[in-house]
Order: sequence, then structure tokens, then C-alpha cells
Amino acid sequence: MSIIVFLLPLILLVAGLIAMRFEKSMQLGRIWATAGLTFTAVMYTLIGALMLALTSKHSNFYITLTVVAVILLYVLLLGLIWGFGKNRKVYIPIAVCLVLCMTVWMGYYSYQSYVDSIPTVSDGGTLLHKYLPYGEDTKVAILEDESTLKITEDFPRLDGATALYPIYSAFAKAVYPESALNEIQTKGSDILACTTTGTAYERIVTGEVDVIFVGGPSKEQTQFADENNVELQFTPIGKEAFVFFVNSNNPLDNITLEQIQDIYSGKITKWEQLGVQGFGNIKAFQRDEGSGSQTALLKIMNGKELVTPPKENVIAGMGGIINKTADYKNYKNAIGYSFRFYSNEMVGNDQIKLLKINGVAPTLENIENGTYPIFSEFFAVTRSDATDNTKKLVQWAASSQGQELVEKTGYTRVK
Repeated sequence: MSIIVFLLPLILLVAGLIAMRFEKSMQLGRIWATAGLTFTAVMYTLIGALMLALTSKHSNFYITLTVVAVILLYVLLLGLIWGFGKNRKVYIPIAVCLVLCMTVWMGYYSYQSYVDSIPTVSDGGTLLHKYLPYGEDTKVAILEDESTLKITEDFPRLDGATALYPIYSAFAKAVYPESALNEIQTKGSDILACTTTGTAYERIVTGEVDVIFVGGPSKEQTQFADENNVELQFTPIGKEAFVFFVNSNNPLDNITLEQIQDIYSGKITKWEQLGVQGFGNIKAFQRDEGSGSQTALLKIMNGKELVTPPKENVIAGMGGIINKTADYKNYKNAIGYSFRFYSNEMVGNDQIKLLKINGVAPTLENIENGTYPIFSEFFAVTRSDATDNTKKLVQWAASSQGQELVEKTGYTRVK
């Protein structure tokens, strides 16, 4: 039945065109052809617009051009059906506009395809699969000796920041039995999740998880805990550097904290202000509000207001389009930030370059000796009413064995 509905307008159009060949039925054929053409144009325009809205993050532009092209084509064919299209003054301008419209459509599509091909650095994605506790070819760190802590029941539920997943995945593998973690490989598990910093803080407050591994909280996250009368406890388990990176072709190697503040407050907007010629305006990417990276940036800004970050349209649930802070794309003129391990180890992108800050490179040695200026502790965060097993796990994470895994993963231990 649905196929007939789609084909009926086309059948009507073809029947009308055939009828127009005979003088006695020409007028009726024109009416049939016009009706078929109209229904076909409307039906397939609506279907095309719906498909674009569901699949393209640039749907508004594509839908507009598509509708314009269909209208022009409709007028052109209608003119041919009724005869006024025989006059060149009528159909030539329409044909030219139609070709121009399609040229713009293809040009924009080609440009967006180029933009989409530029490498992206984002805090998430398939990289986590490399650090599943028992995944194939897993990169998760392993202890030299058997763990001194083994939990066989009432497993604490773990969550946290993407950049710290390799650490608490290693904790889980060392302390939990394999049978408790096997479910992760297939359909996920309540025991070991990674919902990112912002959501992890919400889940620890609401009691959905027992311990989260994150950086320090934002003001909003602290306020959320206070509003829900939840006391959070913070146990330091490691140190990590906060880094800034640019395209590897950018000749800049060093930047000062003051210059970072000036870039992200809008005082410095061109690379030539930093002595870099030929790179144009600075495209300063930011992270989502509430993320660990964004919280770290706000601390660096020391109260200075941030400029509006680049935005992008993304497809949300049920095909809707939402506007969100764009992930870092490695444009020639881009600058972005993250935590050292994530950008250097998990991403491993040789197309980006980590910058020295105040002349100091973000190496493990410089983080440990305190010479790199932007580093902070990260924590195992629990509630004050944590279970006994949760307390044991956190104590173990801060012990020599837990610190061994922190160091083997690629972070700096706290002791």
C-alpha cells in the first residue's frame, strides 16, 4: 500500500505527459501532469527534508537549498507542460538559477566533507575499549605481584573522567574477579562505567555509584552536593598536568600563562600577536561546561571571563539537532587543551603538539618535581556514608600497589 502511495503521483505525471501527445486529451493531460508533478515535488521534498534533518548536522542549509532547487525545477517543468517554458526569457533564467543552486549545494557539501575530515581530539569515544580490563589486546596496567586486596561481593560501583578510566579500570582488574567484569565487554556494567566528569559527580551525589575518579569539582558540582545534603570526601591518588596543544605545523613551542589568559579572554585574537606569521585568527576551542578540562581552564583564568567557544550542530536523540561546544578540530590555526595523559597517550595524535608553559615542557619528570606550572591532584571521591568495601578500595588505591598502577598507566603518583 505504501509503495502505491509513492508511485501514484509519478504514474499520474507520466499518464498526463502521454495524454498531452494527443490533441483531444491535451488539456486533460496537462491537468494530470500538473497534479502528478505537484504531488511528486511536495512528497519527495518532505521526505528529503526529513532524511536531512535526521542525518546531517548541517541540515538547515541543505534543506533550504534543496527546497529552492525543487521549486525552481518545479517551475521549469510546469512551464514546459503548459507551454510558456518554450519562451527562452522564461526558462533560461530558471535553469541558470537551478544550476547555480546545485553548484552552491555541492560546493558547501565538499567544504563540509573537508572540515569533517580534519582530525578531532575529544574526551571520549572508542578509545576506552583499549583499556577494558579484559578486552582483546587491552593496554590496561597490571601489578607485578598479586593484589593485597580482593573484593568478591558487594562490589563498589566505579565511574569517572574519561582521561582517568585507564587507572580505575586497572584498579578493577586487580581487585575484582574476572567474572564480575566480563559483562562490560558485551553490554556494559554498573560496576565499571565512564560517564565523564560532570555526570560522574551527579551520580555520586545521587547514590548511583560508590566512588568516582575525577579532578577537583567545579562550583556548580560542589553546590549540587550541598543542595542534596551530601558530604563528599576526596582522597588524592595521583597528579596530572593540564596541557595546551596546537597543530603540529604551528611553529609556536612555548606560551605563558598570561598569554593563555589573554587568548581565552579575547585579548589576543591573532597568531601574529604571539610572533607566529601566516596562521591568521586564533581558533580557541573549549570543553563542555562541567567537564574536568573546563574546570581546570576556569582556574587558570583566575576570574577573567571566557570568550564564546566555537559551536557545532550535532544530532541528538530522536533525530533532533542541538547546538553544543565543538570538539577540538585540528585546524592550522587551532589551540586546545586537555590533560597530558589523554592528549599524549590515549589519543597519541602526532598531528598535534604540546606546548611548553613558561618554558617548561609537560613531562612526567617536570610534573613530579613541580616545575611544570599547571598540574593538579586527581581524586577518588566517595560519600561520607561509603560502604566498607568502598573505603577499602580507596585506601588500597592510595597505597603502594595502587600507586604502582597509577605510575604504570602513565600518571604521576602522589607518594
